Amino acid sequence: MKSNYFFKLLILIGIIYSLTFTNLEPNISVYSGREQHFNFIVENIDLKDSKLTILLKGPEKVLGIYYLDKEKINLQIGDTITVSGKLSKPNNNTIPNLFNYKNYLNNKKIYWILKIDKIDKIKSSNNFFTIIKNKIINRCNKMQSSTYLKTFILGNDSSIDKNVKESYQSNGVTHLFALSGMHVSLITTILFFIFNKLKLTKPLIKVFSIVVLLFYAVILDISPSIIRAILFFILIQVKDILKLKYDNFSILSVTFFIMIFLNPYYIYDLGFQYSFTITFFLIQNQHLIKKCNNKLTKVILISTISFLASLPINIYNFFNINLLSIVINLIFVPFITIVIFPLSFLTFIFSFLDPILYFLLSLMEKLSLFLKDITYLNFTLARPNIIVIFLYYLLIRQILKLNYKSLIIFLICLIIHNNISFFNLNGSVIILDVKGESILISLPHNKANILIDTGGTIFQNQNYKSNIPLYLKSIGVKKIDYLITTHGDYDHIGEAVHLVNNFKVKQVIFNKGNYNELELKLIKVLKKKKIPYYKDIKELNIDKYKLYFLNTKEYDNENDNSNVIYVNLNSYKFLFMGDAGIEKEKDLIEKYNLNEIDILKIGHHGSKTSTGEYFVDKINAKYSIISVNKNNIYGHPNKEVLEILKNSKIYRTDINGSIIFKIEQQDLKIKTYAP
Repeated sequence: MKSNYFFKLLILIGIIYSLTFTNLEPNISVYSGREQHFNFIVENIDLKDSKLTILLKGPEKVLGIYYLDKEKINLQIGDTITVSGKLSKPNNNTIPNLFNYKNYLNNKKIYWILKIDKIDKIKSSNNFFTIIKNKIINRCNKMQSSTYLKTFILGNDSSIDKNVKESYQSNGVTHLFALSGMHVSLITTILFFIFNKLKLTKPLIKVFSIVVLLFYAVILDISPSIIRAILFFILIQVKDILKLKYDNFSILSVTFFIMIFLNPYYIYDLGFQYSFTITFFLIQNQHLIKKCNNKLTKVILISTISFLASLPINIYNFFNINLLSIVINLIFVPFITIVIFPLSFLTFIFSFLDPILYFLLSLMEKLSLFLKDITYLNFTLARPNIIVIFLYYLLIRQILKLNYKSLIIFLICLIIHNNISFFNLNGSVIILDVKGESILISLPHNKANILIDTGGTIFQNQNYKSNIPLYLKSIGVKKIDYLITTHGDYDHIGEAVHLVNNFKVKQVIFNKGNYNELELKLIKVLKKKKIPYYKDIKELNIDKYKLYFLNTKEYDNENDNSNVIYVNLNSYKFLFMGDAGIEKEKDLIEKYNLNEIDILKIGHHGSKTSTGEYFVDKINAKYSIISVNKNNIYGHPNKEVLEILKNSKIYRTDINGSIIFKIEQQDLKIKTYAP
């Protein structure tokens, strides 16, 4: 028991060391950012469509981005190259709660992104391990199943289709596609079988197995989960060889401490968190697993423990839980461990098996996509703070001790968490930093969630996905009560169809004027889903709140036909201008009393066609908001417009990121999320 306390203390020391080190260590780069010519060694390559992403190793690691224009570049891992290009810093997430790319790269000691203009290969690598790895990659690339061969053999899942990967996440089976304990266990089982047939002694079998695993680890795209699995296996074999009396929890604790000591940033890696947390809970509940005489019961119990152990991590990162995932794992775990994973290795050796593997993989992907669409057991949960996560784990530990009171408390917590937006006492308005323009108005106690426009860009590729549904989930919003389109331009409603197909929308409101092609496309989807839609309305009455649509006349252009929306939230006056131009601004002043507006979302992204001086002087806004994309081709916002707005406090999404206005009683609090 005392030794157990020691190893628990070891874990605590590791966590404290990791958090202290990573928060205090300065991110100092050897580059100033002005350099344009470099010598690098290629560490990894990923090609999607025409975008080549290269991990480059020099005095420090740099992430290179190169866009291919029909030409082919014959690059391999280990190649020495010269490149020219421009360095830039990675961005923070400009929408709250979403993936922070800057932190992700910084945790891997990558501080710069290099936009490459030119690449010249100097020489290939003569390193034995690199040559072997390139041969494995080249062989995998020749087969239909190359995406999953590289996933299961090399631990590189970057080529899996984004939609499919999202379905794995939603179904709770992502852990099966990261090389970890399950894969190491299968490999070592095969090694033990072979070495036993060679009639080696047990100590020699263990030593040779360790050597093979270390050789394999050098070739892999090493992830923390595979390091954990291999190191854990090695320590167990060393314990057996030396006949030391330590249990698996003690060995896991030492594994954790060694990994954190070698790289404190591992603690932020999702694979690391999953691997250690699930393994910890399985070890802690080994006595329950051993009691199961029936194999099916044992598999169900392991699946349940794994589900509960990973639940807080899933909620924090993906904002949902799928109660079907226990059942889904019962299908996927044996299918992948018994069929797909072994068959991947056999296919790599015997390429004639590739069509069979490809067929089975296609079935697996279709099944995952189908199961993802079963939404009635998929619950949205807002991102929890560290205290809530800690509470969940305390309850989960008690549940696995068969404490039924803890189970009831746990279920009550989940129900409250699932309905957390009802406990929101304050209204808020967020101008989202998206491609184009999108604004979310959330009324107190979940009275209504109103989305004005969805953003979108005509230049987006097929892999582009709107961040809006994920952000809504992250704050506990499960439905949009009103989707208001200011007008039918792509940068305002380009993502509307995607949103309606992937999120619950109750009603849609269009602007004045004839429907254009984009709006008709949206209406077709609305009719199919039986979502009511309206056009050119005067006002919305929601409890004690009113949204006024300040319509004047019908104009001969889409921008001036924009829905202009006025709302008073706890005595703060908001005016959202869509893309309305100067002509409509004058008509608004003549028709409506718009004095002393608190927050003005100015028209047309700061274009010179909007925001006339006469209009600005009349409404006298305290805050002016410009929703505009960084480095846009139109040069928005216009300098003259910025000069006109100088008497107000200006916020811009290209500089400030998303802008949140939170109204707490009579106080207005403003928070920004700069890149």
